[in-house]
Amino acid sequence: MNDSSQHAAFPSAEHESVRERLADERAGTHAQIEALSRDFDAIVEANALVAVDDEHDPEGSSTAFERAHVAAMLGQARDHLVELDRTLERLDRGEYGRCEGCGEPIPAERLEARPAARTCVRCATIHPR
Repeated sequence: MNDSSQHAAFPSAEHESVRERLADERAGTHAQIEALSRDFDAIVEANALVAVDDEHDPEGSSTAFERAHVAAMLGQARDHLVELDRTLERLDRGEYGRCEGCGEPIPAERLEARPAARTCVRCATIHPR
């Protein structure tokens, strides 16, 4: 009974469907990163072609905001990709679906909404990231 699958929050038969769902989300996140990277590069390239003075040009501040906004979204997408990779590792170790805080099973509804969730709602509320 020391098999890690005996301690998983759900039967090992469900692991493959979870793995497929995580792989799909990972692929979608990777595509999002590629699209945001292209957007960011296009913004930088467009600004390089024009001498922009953010302080005096009425378009400069919106361009700076757009660049910062895309950079922030890109950072979030990259962080999410890392979370998904760690989630796949937890799945391989038989730890997926267990709260890292209290060790209790994470409700299926939470995992459906947030497949990379590492904590139950109670622990997430007590120790927000």
